[in-house]
Amino acid sequence: MRAAQDGDQSAYGALLAEMLPILRLFVRRKWGNAQDVDDIVQDILLSLHAVRHTYDPSRPFLPWLLTIAYRRIADAARRSSSRSSYETTVDVMPETFAGGEPKSGQERSDDQAAIQQSLADLTTGQREAIELVKVQGLSLKEASAVTGKSVASLKVNIHRAVKALRRSITTKT
Repeated sequence: MRAAQDGDQSAYGALLAEMLPILRLFVRRKWGNAQDVDDIVQDILLSLHAVRHTYDPSRPFLPWLLTIAYRRIADAARRSSSRSSYETTVDVMPETFAGGEPKSGQERSDDQAAIQQSLADLTTGQREAIELVKVQGLSLKEASAVTGKSVASLKVNIHRAVKALRRSITTKT
């Protein structure tokens, strides 16, 4: 590591090659899931590379390395527990969501007619803001340039339009 700190690339490569089996064995013993071992070892190597300048050559190398390894394993454990608290596993994924039969062509056209009618019920400013920002996908700044209205005015029109559309569609269905 001393030679690697002095810029010797071949010494650094040899150090990494010697460390790799040690790190894999260490992580495998500390970490229960064999699938994650290579990812954790990769994190350790990246951390080592980023902080190699902090190694004090007058002190032993292995404890310094294993401290980094312990910390990366702890990080992996935190990520894993955080992820598992929000995720669930399913053995067989359903092909479609539950919820009855798909809508017929008539029902779809009825829905479209209700949406068209709800849009027609909006004020001109609200309808224009919805069409530019939500339908055409313009940014508020671009829609402001097209309409000549301020961004704040467009935001208000969109908010009121969405509220009116939600109210109108729920009463019609």
